[in-house]
Amino acid sequence: MIEHLLWNPVLQFSVLALTTVAVRVALGRNPTIRFIVSICFFALLTATLLSHDIAPYSPDLGDDMLSRRITTGLLKAVWWIGGAVVLVSAVRLFLIFENKPQEGRLAQDLVIGIIYLGAGLALIANVFSLPIGTLIATSGAFAIVLGLALQSTLNDVFSGIALNLGRPYAVGDWIVLEGGLQGRVIETNWRSTHLINGTDDLVVLPNSTLAKARLVNLTRPEETHGVSITVRFLPTRTPAAIEETMRTVLLSSFSILKKPTPTALVVGIDSQAVEIELAFRVPGFATAGTAKSEIYDLIYRHARANGLRLAGPREAFVLQSETSADAQSSKHPGTPWRLLESIPLFATLTDDEKETVASSMTRRTYQKGSVIASKGSKLTSLMIMRTGVAALQRLDGGNPVELARLSPGDLFGERGVLVDAAESGDTIALTFVVIYEIAKDDLAAIMRDRPALAEELGVLLSRRMEDEEHLSNASALSHGTHPETLATRIRRLFEIPAGT
Repeated sequence: MIEHLLWNPVLQFSVLALTTVAVRVALGRNPTIRFIVSICFFALLTATLLSHDIAPYSPDLGDDMLSRRITTGLLKAVWWIGGAVVLVSAVRLFLIFENKPQEGRLAQDLVIGIIYLGAGLALIANVFSLPIGTLIATSGAFAIVLGLALQSTLNDVFSGIALNLGRPYAVGDWIVLEGGLQGRVIETNWRSTHLINGTDDLVVLPNSTLAKARLVNLTRPEETHGVSITVRFLPTRTPAAIEETMRTVLLSSFSILKKPTPTALVVGIDSQAVEIELAFRVPGFATAGTAKSEIYDLIYRHARANGLRLAGPREAFVLQSETSADAQSSKHPGTPWRLLESIPLFATLTDDEKETVASSMTRRTYQKGSVIASKGSKLTSLMIMRTGVAALQRLDGGNPVELARLSPGDLFGERGVLVDAAESGDTIALTFVVIYEIAKDDLAAIMRDRPALAEELGVLLSRRMEDEEHLSNASALSHGTHPETLATRIRRLFEIPAGT
């Protein structure tokens, strides 16, 4: 009797189902584990049914016992549903392994729908022994009525299928639509595509709209993004000289890619201006705005350092009058004074104070490839870039790591002058470089009259060390250093009274 009870298919199925549920609860919701458990359950269920002469894939028409037919029908239904679950788990697991759980959502839903539809039809044919052809023919008229009622929705659905098959974009791509709408794709589903625009707002677009629109994928075929900027200069220098200055601008940038090589070309010239087009690539579309801002700043600084003046727009001819800055420069024609005037750090100095500092500045020149300051040296002068480009580099595991690039108006050497610290790397001239020095004693005389410079230089030095630490994670000086601490050390070294 016990043997007959244990051989009962209902009891065996119940034990198998309870064991499967317990294992899934104990092992968690990991997709891989759930897939393995589903396969084991389906395999054991198949073996159980076949051992009792129950063929789940064929209708059972010869059994007249109602209880056995009900039991057999339930077990067959569970078998077909279990098979569908195994296939669905395989589809989802494949997308997870491919690392595209959101990108393949539409295809996943479509395949899963086909799997469940096939399982349902097989269940109807093999469990209920109903003719599938008649059922499909009967449902055809209902499908036509439903299709007319949901015409707009179905348009979005089939457009989504077409977009998913054609793959003009994927999750994570930046796209631009007609009318200037642009954003990053974060999700695609049956009816719509979701974008995040430049202001971090959610934009939901119907798939039918995207299928008809002309779009530009800024991420394909490469993730890097190309940017071009056109600048107009007054024809006060030869086009070749202006073009060379703009190449130096591109060399100065720390945000753009060095390969492929950025270009600066003359694209137009007339009596009013020389037009230069700067073309470069950035790591991704999201960094294009930051890179353009840096390039515009460098254009201004290099143009001012090389005596170039920006021209007005092509459409309007504006008589170029002398600006107030140029008028002041005419009062103080010396290059050191003009250099101090262009640096915000010295903006609060009076004209007499600027004249005093300018008269004490020393001019230095360095050829391309020269080492301006070596690692470990302590500079005794504050160095100000006048023209050219320099790079601060340090060896890390035998490989050079670039910490910063210096352009006209940038300062360096503040470590040795302000806190008596050694340079963190080698400063190398990438082009012909002109530098003006302010000796430590001359800077001390100004700082005693202008104590606020201590705080400003402390902030400058702190930011420089934080940037270097972020790039190399090996700056012992910058660890735990704050602007207030630096300002205190500067005050003590330069004997600046506290509270002034």
